Parts: sequence; C-alpha cells; structure tokens
Amino acid sequence: MKMIFAAAAFAAALASASAANAMPVAPLNSSGSADVIQVAQGCGPGWARGPMGRCRPMYRRPPVVVVPPRVVAPRVCPPGYSWRAGRCLRRY
Repeated sequence: MKMIFAAAAFAAALASASAANAMPVAPLNSSGSADVIQVAQGCGPGWARGPMGRCRPMYRRPPVVVVPPRVVAPRVCPPGYSWRAGRCLRRY
C-alpha cells in the first residue's frame, strides 16, 4: 500500500512539474508599445472625463487627522475671579 501511494505521489509531482510552463515568459528586452501615448483622457493631470464628456477634477477624500487627547487639569479660581488667558482674572 505504501508503494502504491508513493508511486501515485511521484507521478502527480512529475505531472505538475511538466505543466508549469503553461504561460510563456515575455522576453526581457521588450518595452511598452511605443505607438501608444497615454494621455489623461485629454483633460490634463488631476482631471478626468465626467459622465457628459466634460473635464472635471478628480476629487480625493481629505486625509483623516486624529488629534491626540490633551489632558487639562481643572482650574479653580476663588470667588469673584474667572479663568481667562491661562490665569485667574478678576471679573468686572
């Protein structure tokens, strides 16, 4: 039983190794097609064609800015004073 299993595994490995070249490799010296010049749909950089064929800006979402929390100790001013400009000032 071991021999049959080993022979089947060897045959499967041999069959899969021979089918490895199903997609041919492109030659290394080939570059992109020189007859095609890519243009940004005729609108210029940062613009794209809209549904009616007119140029419109390509909007991007603004970056998410997360402000770290700032711990502020509670300030207690005596009666008749209020906390303004970073210190206790007398109320008028």
